[in-house]
Amino acid sequence: MEIYTSGGVLHLVGDFDVRSTAAVRDAIHGALGRSGDVVVDLSGVESVDVTALRVLAVATHRASRRGDHLRLRGCGPAVRRMLHISRLIRAVEVERVPVSV
Repeated sequence: MEIYTSGGVLHLVGDFDVRSTAAVRDAIHGALGRSGDVVVDLSGVESVDVTALRVLAVATHRASRRGDHLRLRGCGPAVRRMLHISRLIRAVEVERVPVSV
């Protein structure tokens, strides 16, 4: 897993699984410390597991309690499917993507 920071946006690239949760958690907390509005861009994530998604849900909850804001961007079909299966879709904010005709 590679993590790139661009302002208040964290770009995740690769497999987001239990092996990368500590690094992602640290990156999110660091970004929240610098800015109250953080976007986690998952467009480069190839696969995801429930443990990784739980990190995002917990970070969203903690940010909200502190008055900060965390949202997910670029969720591909695999990520969306896991969010729905795990029911964590209720615990995170996912940016809406406009439908192109």
